[in-house]
Amino acid sequence: MRLARTAGLVLAAGALAAVPGTAAAAPTEQVTVFQTELQSLKTFENPSGCHQLPPGSHVLANQTDEPVRIYGDPFCLTPSLTVQPGHGSHVPPAAGSFSA
Repeated sequence: MRLARTAGLVLAAGALAAVPGTAAAAPTEQVTVFQTELQSLKTFENPSGCHQLPPGSHVLANQTDEPVRIYGDPFCLTPSLTVQPGHGSHVPPAAGSFSA
């Protein structure tokens, strides 16, 4: 009985290890922006370059491995605030942008 249970566990573990893509999937780099309680979160996947923030944005969360810069203009030209990986910041509510 004990041998059958052990063999079953070994087979189950082998089946899980054989599922393609479970260990090799690369994590997605994301910048997430919160606008209001009535709107879905806006997610920028693998962001690169300058991105205009959605109107009414309140908070930006940096879920990437690199610092993200927040600007008060829509073209990433004004002085910026740096948000480190794994951190967040309030953002300008109108015409802001970020670069990654």
